[in-house]
Amino acid sequence: MAGEKEIKEIYENGMKILEELTSNAHEIQEQMLEEILIRNAGTEYLSRFFVHGQNHKQNFKTNVPIVTYEDIKPYIDRIANGETSSILFADPITQFIQSTGTSEGKPKLIPMTAESFEKRMVKPLLVDLVMKKCISGLDQGKSFYLFFVKPEMETPSGLMASLYTTSYFKSQIFKNGLAKFCTSPIDTILCLDNKQSMYCQLLTGLLLRDEVVRIGSSFASVLARSIKFLEDYWKELCSNIRTGYLSDWIADPACRNAMSSILTRPEPELADLIQQICEDKSWEGIIKELWPEVKCISCIVTGSMSQYIPLLEFYGAGIPLVSPNCGSSEACFGINLKPLSKPFDVSYTILPNMAYFEFLPVNNDGGGMSREFELRGASATESSESTNETTTVNKPVDLANVKIGRYYEVVVTTLAGLYRYRVGDVLKVTGFYNKSPQFQFV
Repeated sequence: MAGEKEIKEIYENGMKILEELTSNAHEIQEQMLEEILIRNAGTEYLSRFFVHGQNHKQNFKTNVPIVTYEDIKPYIDRIANGETSSILFADPITQFIQSTGTSEGKPKLIPMTAESFEKRMVKPLLVDLVMKKCISGLDQGKSFYLFFVKPEMETPSGLMASLYTTSYFKSQIFKNGLAKFCTSPIDTILCLDNKQSMYCQLLTGLLLRDEVVRIGSSFASVLARSIKFLEDYWKELCSNIRTGYLSDWIADPACRNAMSSILTRPEPELADLIQQICEDKSWEGIIKELWPEVKCISCIVTGSMSQYIPLLEFYGAGIPLVSPNCGSSEACFGINLKPLSKPFDVSYTILPNMAYFEFLPVNNDGGGMSREFELRGASATESSESTNETTTVNKPVDLANVKIGRYYEVVVTTLAGLYRYRVGDVLKVTGFYNKSPQFQFV
């Protein structure tokens, strides 16, 4: 796992890395597919689709079907129940990522290897680098991020399953990297009681208000919920600041210990100032009032999160709202190279080293594919062109051949045992950065 030396190298060379990735997107994609197939051609899953002596890369798209989770669930269930991970992937699977989607009422389990997990860990560092390059002053203070974890689940195999964010916040690359620039002590982030975690993180953010240059969370919904929590608890938070004593109901030992090094003395003047701000009948601009040095609000606000844009703009009152990156449990997609774009204008640039990407054309309004494709899978490669161009050829295209203005459903082949997997997200291609596509979620 990346240590402090590796993290420093990423920060020093990050922009060069991004230029190389995006300038050589097609070549990187081809190399990635070849590497995945060379490693895993002998797995139980892939070996079914190739006769002896076939060129795996050349025949990949004709032989290997495009699948959904239900198609590969039996293989994943076998691994979760204790069979060897070589059913799907040559390298050992080290954990499962729980998808927010469900299968038979249970979270989907997405396999992850040590290599694929560490590769994904680089993305937050690149995102942070881009933001600091584009937004002046972000390197002059701390980030008040509200982060939370959820309980892990142990599968019968002994492999743990958790949300991606939980795994990330528990990783060494987070502890050695971004956590050092955050106001919240790591033990308050890792507290499984979300109420205690929220309270302690807000208290820390208020105590360090003059150092905060960025506020945010993983998703807009979490930040909106955090501000609502602040509305409900600001009086008690002020009382803690005024007395220098943490509320008794914060019972988690790690939280109390972490807060003992931050809430060290009574600060009645700070408490009075926060009280004066929070007593205002209108909370318009409350973020700027409470954290006067904030340069941006950072959280995902695209896709389903766009519903929170008006609320966060109300609380921010002119503070730039930045949507830094996007992805899914199955794969990382891309990052926002223009973080100061307006929320509804945000496009993400695909990182071609995160997975092998294919794109299924869909209707120009972002609607679904033809029923023929749904039934026949990868063998359904053609359909008639209509005069209004609302129907397109159903043959998947690779990253280099997507067209600006067209809509596509994402299909990924990953470093951890997913082959031609339909993620379900529909994207609109908006342009290219060097040779890597840029897109918006539909």
